[in-house]
Amino acid sequence: MPCPADDSGGSDVDRFQLFDGTNNVNCAPRTTVRHPLTASKLHHVPLQGLDVNAHAQHLTSNVAFWSPLKAIPLASYYKLHRVPSLTTMTEPDSSDGDVEPVQLPRRESTVEPQERLPQNGVHNKLFDHVIRTPERRPSPQPTHLSVPGPSSHKVLHEEGSGYVAPKFEGKELQMDQVMDQIEEKGFIPPEFVESETNWFYNELGIDDLYFQTESVPAIVNHILSLYAGKVAAYARDDGRLEIRLDKEAADHAVYIDTSTPGVSVIDGPRYEQRIDEKYVNVSTSSNSYRVETFRSGSHLPGEKDQQLRCYFVYKCHFANPNPASEETNIEIIGEKRFLQKATKNTKAIYQEVMNNVAGRTGPVIEMFEMEASREKRLVIAYRQGSAMGMFSALSDLYHYYGCTSSRKYVEQFSNGITIMSIYLRPLPQTASNARFPPIEAAIHQIMKEVSLLYCIPQNKFQSHFASGRLSLQETIYAHCVWVFVGHFLNRLGSEYASLASILDPNNSVHAEMLSKIKRRLRTETFTSDYILEIINKYPDLVRSLYLAFANTHYVQTRGEQDDFIPTLSYLRLKVDVVLDDAQLKTSISKTAANEHDEMVMTAFRVFNAGVLKTNFYTPTKVALSFRLNPNFLPKVEYPQPLYGMFLVISSEFRGFHLRFRDIARGGIRIVKSRNREAYSINARSLFDENYNLANTQQRKNKDIPEGGSKGVILLDVHHQDKAKVAFEKYIDSIMDLLLPPTSPGIKDPIVDLHGQQEILFMGPDENTADLVNWATEHARARGAPWWKSFFTGKAPRLGGIPHDAYGMTTLSVREFVLGIYRKLNLQPDAVRKLQTGGPDGDLGSNEILLGNEKYTAIVDGAGVLVDPHGLNYEELVRLAKKRAMISEYDTTKLSTEGYRVLVEETNVTLPSGETVNNGMIFRNTFHLRGGKNFDVFVPCGGRPESIDLSTVNKLIVDGKSTIPYIVEGANLFITQDAKLRLEKAGCILYKDASANKGGVTSSSLEVLASLAFDDQGFVENMCIREDGTAPPFYDAYVKEVQETIKRNARLEFEAIWREHQQTGIARSTLSDTLSVAITNLDEELQKQDLWKNTELRDSVLEDALPRLLLEKIGLATIIERVPDNYLRAIFGSYLASRFVYEFGSSPSQFAFFDFMTKRMARLDQQQLNGA
Repeated sequence: MPCPADDSGGSDVDRFQLFDGTNNVNCAPRTTVRHPLTASKLHHVPLQGLDVNAHAQHLTSNVAFWSPLKAIPLASYYKLHRVPSLTTMTEPDSSDGDVEPVQLPRRESTVEPQERLPQNGVHNKLFDHVIRTPERRPSPQPTHLSVPGPSSHKVLHEEGSGYVAPKFEGKELQMDQVMDQIEEKGFIPPEFVESETNWFYNELGIDDLYFQTESVPAIVNHILSLYAGKVAAYARDDGRLEIRLDKEAADHAVYIDTSTPGVSVIDGPRYEQRIDEKYVNVSTSSNSYRVETFRSGSHLPGEKDQQLRCYFVYKCHFANPNPASEETNIEIIGEKRFLQKATKNTKAIYQEVMNNVAGRTGPVIEMFEMEASREKRLVIAYRQGSAMGMFSALSDLYHYYGCTSSRKYVEQFSNGITIMSIYLRPLPQTASNARFPPIEAAIHQIMKEVSLLYCIPQNKFQSHFASGRLSLQETIYAHCVWVFVGHFLNRLGSEYASLASILDPNNSVHAEMLSKIKRRLRTETFTSDYILEIINKYPDLVRSLYLAFANTHYVQTRGEQDDFIPTLSYLRLKVDVVLDDAQLKTSISKTAANEHDEMVMTAFRVFNAGVLKTNFYTPTKVALSFRLNPNFLPKVEYPQPLYGMFLVISSEFRGFHLRFRDIARGGIRIVKSRNREAYSINARSLFDENYNLANTQQRKNKDIPEGGSKGVILLDVHHQDKAKVAFEKYIDSIMDLLLPPTSPGIKDPIVDLHGQQEILFMGPDENTADLVNWATEHARARGAPWWKSFFTGKAPRLGGIPHDAYGMTTLSVREFVLGIYRKLNLQPDAVRKLQTGGPDGDLGSNEILLGNEKYTAIVDGAGVLVDPHGLNYEELVRLAKKRAMISEYDTTKLSTEGYRVLVEETNVTLPSGETVNNGMIFRNTFHLRGGKNFDVFVPCGGRPESIDLSTVNKLIVDGKSTIPYIVEGANLFITQDAKLRLEKAGCILYKDASANKGGVTSSSLEVLASLAFDDQGFVENMCIREDGTAPPFYDAYVKEVQETIKRNARLEFEAIWREHQQTGIARSTLSDTLSVAITNLDEELQKQDLWKNTELRDSVLEDALPRLLLEKIGLATIIERVPDNYLRAIFGSYLASRFVYEFGSSPSQFAFFDFMTKRMARLDQQQLNGA
């Protein structure tokens, strides 16, 4: 039988050909085109009182279950397609005893023989053939995802929904009042008033809570609107009945819509999306909404497939609106209506789910069989605000697999948890529905994909999924590649490559200029909307590209204890033809309409080839993470090769983690955007900013074993308030790729093409300082053996050494400031000082506390504070200790020439008579005002590139710098070309990569201690006790860290000063040159055989490692506990930095020989003395 005309293309579910050939299974699902009759706007009516003590009335539904058509048993189907051998289990009896039961599979075999390839010739990755990461061990993580099989088979013996509405005693009287008012209106013929009212009250499945809540006039309007829909249908050419009604009040809402079971409607009012946006998404523990939705038990008059779907939204009134933070008892945290209506059995289910979700970052997904029925109850729990759009997206998911819901509930709890219950049924069996698998098979695929949906509930290709043209996996895969393409599509052209070949990438000025040109070029071609438009044109190509991706990374786990039913995803890999890369290239070339389209679709191939491992197929996850091989990056754009790259994508954010070495460390920052335009700019520059920050970190880390890394999280434009949620998802999803698989059904094995164990070392950065404790504790909870070293900057109770409390970063900056004073014989108290970044910041406050100069101006987030005669130092110290902005400075302590201008002020007259029109602009440009009012400038805060080549001339008068000395404490405050211009004008300038490295040194030594101690020793010696006292070792170790920071800073200061005196090369250039020389020599030394000389190795480690650690633990134990690659990094970085600091960045060819000869001679002497 041919398909009816349909231009929507084939549906992916067509590929699950589970039934016999009597039904054409290649027809795409129909999407009803609706011509709505919208109810007139209803006036607001005050609510009736809610009788919370009313009696319960048990509601039942008269929906009939359709029997399945006679079908090919799944076991035969699997055998036909060469899937593992199967035994059978019998499907529950259907409602029609004349139909033979369908046989569902349960697998027995453990490994499919290698020679048994599918018909497409491609063999999928199996559990026993997964590439394993060395030393991957299971960690204790409880299973919270139900999986099919005897161990988790849960059957509900309770009849009905598990909810019992409190009986509305005044219902009959209300019905009489409603009919009286309807008759008065005169719109419905008198002979139909009673039947229409009875139909509304008794046949739509609406429970008594609605009638108890709504007023009589509101119910009358609803009934009239429904009848109007019937009248309108009579006048339509197609005679179809369309009813759409909505009422939104302050504390409740009602929506009624015509609905075809199992069909997602893309047009129309989209009530579920509206409920998501207005009520579910915005629910918080203090302001929540619960939702109840029912499908009518009977079809609409004259409509064989149309029913009514009713939605009721109620503002929550909690039993206890302010529970304890760890409270999980639903009798305490539950909503009053829920506690009143839910049966004992339903409460028990919710309590179990609540207990599970409270200890998890991600969702909990449970499924329950309904006794004597094919209906399944799906229960999903997650933290409020962590899955925006989930309610409506779930409908698209179960519709795709041929299911419909009889009722749905969204329950909120005052501890910030959302729990959804969905009652799923198979669609009535008809010829058009024959392509769908039985619900017994589909439910497990739905459960797996709920986790995928949780990560990105509303993806950019949702319309393809809702229409059935692409599967959820394909659309989310396309969404992820769309993000990837937006960052990496090579669109700079040959002209950029030619320019880059002429310029020197090792010259920091050239590199910075190329970066700016690249940023400009990228804004003028491919926008994210244009890329999206192109991908939307090629759903068939997306399907083929996804299959190639899935064939590499999907794992079908099979073992004696694994009784998973083979998922539909796996069946598709067996049935569909999987193209290799050459075939995909040809297909794209033939299909793409133009060069731009081909470039975008080719980027899918680049993505597939670059993914080394992913959590895409992990049963439970909170965001999608991909470990990428960065070798696809064009060298002309990114001359310094990356070692590793992680891409993380969720609905709330996108983020990268980049590192230049296997052993690398750097902070994680969260980027926020004020508006959509700012977000677009941030999104375009996200990867380049991350790359540049990691590269700066690489240069800064010259003295320590870790190379440079950085993580950047960009919050979505609609989720600027989700910083904590985004950070937690980012960390947890990266950990999915670092930790071994745990219990089946929650963290299954993944395909690891990298094949090496990886450890990341992270730290705090912008907007993440208060989140690192959670990351440390979460790593420990997930069983990570490296939890102690995972994050630096954590609380002292977790073994952290806080940079701000001990002034770690400032100590390094101060050494460079003091070095200038020492070389030029300056008296600090006579030096006039300008500082950006005020007493409220970490670096700024410690600079004030450690400094003794004459402060004449401070700029911070609040504004500008100036006094040419010197700001009151005691008042500045008070603010610094309080971490308060200059807005709290006591202005009575200013001289007659002093002033303060706050950012919100306008038209301020300064003592000089100058008028400041706008305080914000004055603050942002104050450091560029020029004049000769300052001797030293120490930027301790401010935005990157606050001084660039276009503004630097404001600080140069008659060819001379107006500020003689600058030590750049804040990262990237001055562009490289501006630094060189200032140095040419006579300024003595030390750049950020040299000056502010104290923090990274402290973090590195914190990591080293966590690796060297075992868990018990770490807690005893490095963790502050509950009473706030520190172990003696901790205090002593902090002092040794401080001394190490100052020693390393002095060594670099002297090396740069000396080499500048000898060569005249700018100090900003020498800083980079020294960094490159140290890192290059470090990498070379780690590859040489010097490490194998155990006497030399031990000698170097004894010099490089902190004295206290050696005394406490011993070198032999440290070597045993600390990873070998980390010790090699210590060995190489120590030798390289000491050599370069002594002999400079361009030593003679005999210098290293001389350096090592002296070291070996010293070692020989030590051995002689020891003998």
